[in-house]
Amino acid sequence: MKNFVFIFLVIAFFTSFIRDENNDTWIRINWLGYKPTSTKIAVWCSKDTSSIKNFELVEATTNKIVFTGNAGKAFGSYGPFTQTFRLNFSSFKKPGKYYLQTGSVKSPEFKIGDDVYNGAADFCLRYMRQQRSGFNPFLKDSCHTHDGYTMYGQMPDSTHINVSGGWHDATDYLQYSATSANATYHLLAAYRDFPKVFKDEFAANGLQGSDGVADVLDEAKWGLDWLIKMNPRDRWMFNQLADDRDHHGMRLPKEDSFYGKGYERPVYFCTGEPQGLGKYKNRATGTASTAGKFSSAFAIGYTLFNTVDKSYADSLYHKSIAAYEFGLKKPGVCQTAPNLAPYFYEEDNWTDDMELATINLFNITHNKFYEQVSFDYAQQEKITPWLGADTAKHYQWYPFINLGHYELAKNLKGFQQKQIISYYKEGIEKVWNKAKQNAFYRGVPFIWCSNNLTTSFAIQCYWYRKLSNDNSYIELEQACFDWLFGCNPWGTSMVYGLPSWGDTPTDPHSSFTHIGDYPIDGGLVDGPVYGSIYNHLLGIELHEPDAYAAFQSSVAVYHDDYGDYSTNEPTMDGTASLIYLLAAKEASK
Repeated sequence: MKNFVFIFLVIAFFTSFIRDENNDTWIRINWLGYKPTSTKIAVWCSKDTSSIKNFELVEATTNKIVFTGNAGKAFGSYGPFTQTFRLNFSSFKKPGKYYLQTGSVKSPEFKIGDDVYNGAADFCLRYMRQQRSGFNPFLKDSCHTHDGYTMYGQMPDSTHINVSGGWHDATDYLQYSATSANATYHLLAAYRDFPKVFKDEFAANGLQGSDGVADVLDEAKWGLDWLIKMNPRDRWMFNQLADDRDHHGMRLPKEDSFYGKGYERPVYFCTGEPQGLGKYKNRATGTASTAGKFSSAFAIGYTLFNTVDKSYADSLYHKSIAAYEFGLKKPGVCQTAPNLAPYFYEEDNWTDDMELATINLFNITHNKFYEQVSFDYAQQEKITPWLGADTAKHYQWYPFINLGHYELAKNLKGFQQKQIISYYKEGIEKVWNKAKQNAFYRGVPFIWCSNNLTTSFAIQCYWYRKLSNDNSYIELEQACFDWLFGCNPWGTSMVYGLPSWGDTPTDPHSSFTHIGDYPIDGGLVDGPVYGSIYNHLLGIELHEPDAYAAFQSSVAVYHDDYGDYSTNEPTMDGTASLIYLLAAKEASK
């Protein structure tokens, strides 16, 4: 009888959900839910010209109306919709399970509670473990164990060097120092800032079983260990492992034999000069962008491991200084290297990386010189250039926000602190000027990896609020977070399997799901792109009818189809940033 009741309730819920999707009007919500004291806003969106004045919050178990709100001003058209409204029910704080309704239109059910985000950050660590190279705990097997052979280095080309380990970047199996160092930094910062959020259910090798260390710290150390291999001695630093010859078709990770030297893959030395072994080359101008990221990861690693493993921490201390000095020798950007195609990570900024490096060096050395240098670097990139812009090149302004401003502002006082905080505010205001014009408060451009930008921008809003005690942008901050979990035109979470009861990606551009039929729990997919970008991409072919066809527009396109590599491919570094954001949300009151 209990099973029958359960099945009936599930069918009733999804029948209601499907019925709504066959209408011309929808209410988009955050599938994860809302904390009692948080901003709580859903978006009503319609394809006709109808309007609403009020909305109702209904208790799901009793169908009792518990709150009636004013729909506020009409925001008009956006994407596929003719009319939109923001439904604000922030003043309602009673925990429970609810849905919103306007007339016959109902939202999916959602929770209000202090525990709605509990475990979400740890859930996303599943994807990080699955991305491991070397020993892969998800497959319980090893891959890419022969990496690799050097190119462009201070040693003869094709010299073997042991750099097996780290994380695969996305569905392909390339590995980049810049994204890996950034991911490592976010994981370490998440543990530093929110240690109580994370559990210890997995061992250092990624297999189940506690080891007395929080899982996020185990994962961060996996990243640190690989960075050490990519920086094996002073003045030896490598930027990239493998290249676009990896785009050999979907396959599960194993040993690749198509690089011309057995099962080894090429490892690119940081020269600060244009590189590319084939027809195409990058536009590298220096080493500082990569070296600064190495230095920051090593320095924050030192602070967290100093009381756990002194010898390991001392090594990180030395490497953090040496990596920074390596960056000083050749200021500029160290971009990834193409080979068969003209595509690469086109990073064009580096002073933000050196700002973060120097303030972290101040944190571990207490040498005021580093603090002053960090402040000087901050003046060279006050605002991350994509903020407020309509477009940017792929990974052009990386890591999407200036992490150094946060660390620097925490250390400063008085006028200098206010000055650094004002840079965050100015960048947020540029996005806000665009976002306030639409009901989704969307001001982040729809370029490749737009979800990564959204995640990082939400973190910048959070850091600004913490530093300034100014809540002016809290709705914008929450709108970015809500967007990632369903309050978007498609009504879907952008994280595989999170939450388990919601609309989430089921057919991502992933070999694990497509070939192995394995879940990729916790992976944040790239996210929507402009219709103009999508329409000019080569090699995209949808393999199933588009479940979100009704919600596509020239404004933005998203497909839950493995054939769409532009919007539905999960990324390792985006997921790591999301882990920090989810930890912040869980820890918040």
